Amino acid sequence: MSRRSPFEVRLSVEDRAILESRAASRVAAHVEVVRARIVLLAAAGERNVDVARRVGVCVDVVSKWRKRFCEEGLAGLKDRPRSGRPREFGPAVVAGIKALACEPPEQRHVPLSRWSSFELAAQAVSEGLVESISSSTVRRWLHGAAIKPWRYRSWIFPRDPDFAAKAARVLDLYGRVFEGVPLGVDDYVISADEKSQLQALARCHPDLAPGPGRIRRVEFEYERGGTLAYMGAYDVHRAHLIGHVAAKTGIVPFMELVDHVMALEPYASARNVYWIVDNGSSHNGQRSIDRMSAAWPNAHLVHLPVHASWLNQIEVVFSVIQRKVIKPADFADLAALGDRLERFEQRYNATARPFDWRFTSGDLAAMLERLDVHRPRPDVALAA
Repeated sequence: MSRRSPFEVRLSVEDRAILESRAASRVAAHVEVVRARIVLLAAAGERNVDVARRVGVCVDVVSKWRKRFCEEGLAGLKDRPRSGRPREFGPAVVAGIKALACEPPEQRHVPLSRWSSFELAAQAVSEGLVESISSSTVRRWLHGAAIKPWRYRSWIFPRDPDFAAKAARVLDLYGRVFEGVPLGVDDYVISADEKSQLQALARCHPDLAPGPGRIRRVEFEYERGGTLAYMGAYDVHRAHLIGHVAAKTGIVPFMELVDHVMALEPYASARNVYWIVDNGSSHNGQRSIDRMSAAWPNAHLVHLPVHASWLNQIEVVFSVIQRKVIKPADFADLAALGDRLERFEQRYNATARPFDWRFTSGDLAAMLERLDVHRPRPDVALAA
């Protein structure tokens, strides 16, 4: 019969809260979770042998951490410093490989588009930075510094000469301000655009529904049933979507959407309705502004800068539609596709809330300042 431990664990309120948090953690190291559970069970009066059985370790491990906690508290649950093997690579080597990873391979006359950990290890050896090094060591260093030279994403420099002013005006509208004046209760902001070339793809075989251990399966081959366009207008402060299905995009379908929205309340009697749009052919230029004002005097078309659709909130709605309504496409015909779009609009409006939009005109100014550092300078280009 096992005897009770002479080390009686007593927990303060603070220690108990910390240990319970560790014991329930899904991201903490496994050893931290085990040690926290040992101390908590010991504090509950459990014998070492019972704690060991419940935690899944040997009794000596339980005795060790019970004693450490009683003598040193929470600090005793940490590993002791270990001498270990001296570092094989110095800080200069680590810094050199990280710097190498942040340079394009072409800068080192290497015919690659991007580095991998294997290529970086080989390059470090070829340049004499180290005699030998494994790709796993390089990968571990880069992981610790959050450097991933094998990944990339596309971006585009602002090309509109009035980018800052145009974009700031839109961001201010999201914050319910226009030209420095707060919007009133009867002022509204609508983000609008068209989602074109939506295909009615009919799969050649019915889907296989998901089941235990099996994801949904979608037939690869399909028959094309034509395309349509979805014209969307999103009230950014009321989180209300108003859509219109059309055969194609263009000035006429866009104005049909405008007429449909502006005939509804509260927009029909609103003081101002600001329509935020990009520079697509359906609504670009001064002519589109004049056309909007002539049809609806209280409607004002506000253009985004060129190549700035990412500032248009309707694009966020369109991404939801693409993920939840369109993909994976399987529609008998265009009527089925249009019907789902219209029914989704009703479902979305029943539960939608305004987007938590935090990118302000101040953030825009800071971003443009950062981008300006990377903009090619004419004098540098000529010198090269």
